[in-house]
Amino acid sequence: MTLTPTTPASIEVHDAGFLANDFAVFTIDGLEQRMAAIQSQIRPKFQALGEQLTAELAPSVGGELFLHVAKHARRTVNPPKDTWLALCENKRGYKAHPHFQLGLFEDHLFMWLAFIYELPSKSNVAATLLNELDTVIRTVPDDYVISLDHMKKDSTPVSGMDTDDWRTALVRFRDVKSAELLIGRHLQPNDPAVSDGEALLRTAQQTFETLMPLYRLATSQG
Repeated sequence: MTLTPTTPASIEVHDAGFLANDFAVFTIDGLEQRMAAIQSQIRPKFQALGEQLTAELAPSVGGELFLHVAKHARRTVNPPKDTWLALCENKRGYKAHPHFQLGLFEDHLFMWLAFIYELPSKSNVAATLLNELDTVIRTVPDDYVISLDHMKKDSTPVSGMDTDDWRTALVRFRDVKSAELLIGRHLQPNDPAVSDGEALLRTAQQTFETLMPLYRLATSQG
């Protein structure tokens, strides 16, 4: 018998917080089994949060934002270790553009302003951020983190970075083809802002608004 895939039921933002069983999805063995759980448990929450975030952030962006939810379509064997939603000004895709991300690994929720390796203008973006290094440092709060690889859990606390550390990270982002730059926050699963959908929406909006000056700098480079 052939089973027809079902579309995950829509939910409201107040039900879109992430609970222990959502993080436990990444312990499920097997690609099909884990993807089924992502589709049924996590994607409806991404959809609810993402639709609201696109509306809330559009005025700050100065244009229309589009929601993209990771499909993991290229995977044929290994189940994904994380999943996410992305917001950007391009309707067709987000990877080649500066974008905002909200997503989950097994042990934390992440919120990023993301410039990943597929960004064709990343050298220009890096040069702009280096030229505005004082603005970058002033914009990013001490309780934020940065990452140079979106596929890894590792991050560096901004509180421990001085001007030379920022410059080194941006030069690597500029000069190394595979290097990326992600700036944002990690929240633990037991953080009250993670399990409460309304609180999570407010936290994500505040995080992305805080990083908006850097987004505008980056998008001014095309």
